[in-house]
Amino acid sequence: MGLPEFVETPVEDIELIREELGRSFKQGRSKTLEFRKHQLLSLGYMIQDNIEAFQEALKLGIGRGALETNILELSGALAEIKTCYDYVESWMQDDKIPFHPNWFAMRPRARKEPKGVVLIIVPFNVPIWLAFIPMAGAIAAGCSVVLKPSELTPHFAALVGELIPKYLDPTLYAVVNGGIPQVTRALELPWDHILYTGGARVARIVLAAAAKTLSPVSTELGGKSPCIIDSNCDLTTSARRLLWGKITNAGQVCTSPDYAIVERSFAPKFVEALIKTLNEFFPDGAAASDCFARLISPAHFQRVKGILDTTRGKVVYGGKTDESQKFIEPTIILDVKADDPTLADEIFGPLLPIVLVDSTDEAINFVNSRDHPLVVYVFSKSDEFKEKVYRNTSSGTLSSNETLLHALVYGVPFGGIGPSGSGAHTGKFGFDMFTYTRGQMDCPSWLDYLLKGRYPPHTVASTKLMGTLVFPKLPARPLPLSNSKALARFKKSSAWTTWLLIALAVAGVSAFQARQGGLFARVLDFIQARRA
Repeated sequence: MGLPEFVETPVEDIELIREELGRSFKQGRSKTLEFRKHQLLSLGYMIQDNIEAFQEALKLGIGRGALETNILELSGALAEIKTCYDYVESWMQDDKIPFHPNWFAMRPRARKEPKGVVLIIVPFNVPIWLAFIPMAGAIAAGCSVVLKPSELTPHFAALVGELIPKYLDPTLYAVVNGGIPQVTRALELPWDHILYTGGARVARIVLAAAAKTLSPVSTELGGKSPCIIDSNCDLTTSARRLLWGKITNAGQVCTSPDYAIVERSFAPKFVEALIKTLNEFFPDGAAASDCFARLISPAHFQRVKGILDTTRGKVVYGGKTDESQKFIEPTIILDVKADDPTLADEIFGPLLPIVLVDSTDEAINFVNSRDHPLVVYVFSKSDEFKEKVYRNTSSGTLSSNETLLHALVYGVPFGGIGPSGSGAHTGKFGFDMFTYTRGQMDCPSWLDYLLKGRYPPHTVASTKLMGTLVFPKLPARPLPLSNSKALARFKKSSAWTTWLLIALAVAGVSAFQARQGGLFARVLDFIQARRA
């Protein structure tokens, strides 16, 4: 099929779209299980029926091959939709509150309610995955959805704008296309939830705008995800998997390994393995390969090229660029320092800086000196090494001996922490993002026999009764561990207490024995008297 033409949504229509979706949501149709499953299945067939069109849209937009689009986006999106379809019935059930003797008679529950009309702002880099996976979670939750695709992928945005009203209920699901004017107008409106995926600079704008309408926001912001290499790793596999994660989509993936950290003594061997792998991936060079994408726009090309031109590290592989093709060759940059341009911001391109360290502790300290990343990657055969990194770093996800694929694994949350994002989606986590928990209870009249003391006038007896009912009994007071002097006194008193208990025990045993001895003597006297 031919791809439709990209047409921007008139700015003045955006508020009308928001109002229509709000009215439709209030009718309650999207809340039923039957409707949710119908729309989820329709979304799945929308993708399946148009796989070639989506592949073509991404080929035109970012120069990505069909196989890469299948692995990176289409397969994962369909799998996620099917997961939501299979499990939505169980996800939407009320949560039963654990039994408590004070409250069980009120039949407390936690209802799962859809938040309402939600806005999903989609980036350019993996638009299928980052549009339809969150949308599946929102549909499963019973919400109404507005998608805002990136204007940097006009072919994809136009295709989605045409397909959504054909396959889904147009009164509950809509697409807003355009650039800064459209998204600015959308952010002036109140939303029941906003999911923004993109960079930190724009995230601050989104969060500031949402604060004015008190619209809740989740963010997925990427960041500089480090890859810590242990000398005790499967060298060949590690090089292949790290580089696959780095070059996929020309490095324009929020979970792409941003830089590697390697022990100095192991670096020559590791770099040799990387170069060998790249030569195997691209025997005629990446520029001639149909397996290597291009940067999304001239501005993005210039930004990444600027990083490459100003690095003070040593380029040991690659470095070629072609502005007319928005092409930057996969490039390995050795021995970059902490203040190097390659380590300032997320690269979002096919450059791999390598930081040299002398120990695992130095590698961990380097990671911890920077913002929390979306992912911490570790390549090692040692469980002890991996656990040390896990235990001493913070990130949205931990991934060992693999890159990128964690986002496709069923049941694993996808999200960041702090500067790399807030909230998580995929699977039930996506359902939960667009759901709010609504408490419920139903108190029978007969409970006033116990609770009547709350009503005025209050008396000593009623106050005592209510105190007995509502005040919990705390466990034993904790030991004063934060006060060393008090702890020392406690230990000293504990020693005296121990000796006192021992003394009392000895006295008790002695008394028992004495008593038993006297009793035994009386028994003997009695027996002898009977014999006489």
